[in-house]
Amino acid sequence: MDFEHKPVLFRETIESLNIVPGGTYIDGTLGGGGHSRAILEALKGSGRLVGIDQDPDAIEAAGERLGGFPNFTAVRGNFSRMGELLLELGITEADGVLLDIGVSSHQLDTPERGFSYHHDAPLDMRMSQEGQSAFDLVNGLGSRELGELIFKFGEDRSARRIAEGIVRARGEGPIETTGQLAQIIKESVPAAVRRGEGHPARRTFQALRIAVNGELEALEQGLDSALKLLRPRGRLAVITFHSLEDRIVKRRMAEYCRGCTCPPDFPVCVCGKKPGGKLVHRRGIAPSEEELRENPRARSARLRVLEKL
Repeated sequence: MDFEHKPVLFRETIESLNIVPGGTYIDGTLGGGGHSRAILEALKGSGRLVGIDQDPDAIEAAGERLGGFPNFTAVRGNFSRMGELLLELGITEADGVLLDIGVSSHQLDTPERGFSYHHDAPLDMRMSQEGQSAFDLVNGLGSRELGELIFKFGEDRSARRIAEGIVRARGEGPIETTGQLAQIIKESVPAAVRRGEGHPARRTFQALRIAVNGELEALEQGLDSALKLLRPRGRLAVITFHSLEDRIVKRRMAEYCRGCTCPPDFPVCVCGKKPGGKLVHRRGIAPSEEELRENPRARSARLRVLEKL
């Protein structure tokens, strides 16, 4: 199984996890196994690593690449259910959790998976290869619902025009491929947008992918699950690739770090709330110029790390 994925912020992420030999670690987004291999090498044959991924291709590839590590276990599922999945393995605590959010290079570069507007392939975008697909949304939602989806998850100012263009086009027949959809979007947006930087379909494809896979809901649930699993001084490292994800992680980590929520004019605390964690880096870490030269896809990546108190 050829499942290539070049991890971004690789060194920074592994160092931020502060891996201790003998510890228990969770890679909630196994992907190509690059981060997992580095964690296993840092564990030096001790401890345990569980890799979770909903993509069956990733699970198969990890079995081939990391099967030689006796302290590695691959589990198919969504990281939002990590507490439940780990309990089935008898694991109730962890020393570190890694989440590398978003679509993998393998998924983008495999045309038949239907994630990319650079290839003409069946509309799909399902990371798990199960359930509702992008084809279902594009051909089933009304103009208003589709426009709201594109604006909410793609933050595209042309969302209404794009939705109307999609509905008009499917009046002549179903929109079945990524190439069809990309061309419809291109024809629907203003000329100034077509002349702008990047493909005009980029935000719509992002929005559909997020909606198909329930990515933002999974991220919120996964962050809460990770914090519950962490032992004191355990670390949660999260890599995001766009502002919607990063805002969720930034806000959630700030909530974990907040203690007393009593009004400022209260003389003493009555809520009893204490901080659950502290930020390892005050601000998110961005890729270096050197990494951006080697991997332009890393340009929007951010790493945020929290240590449980």
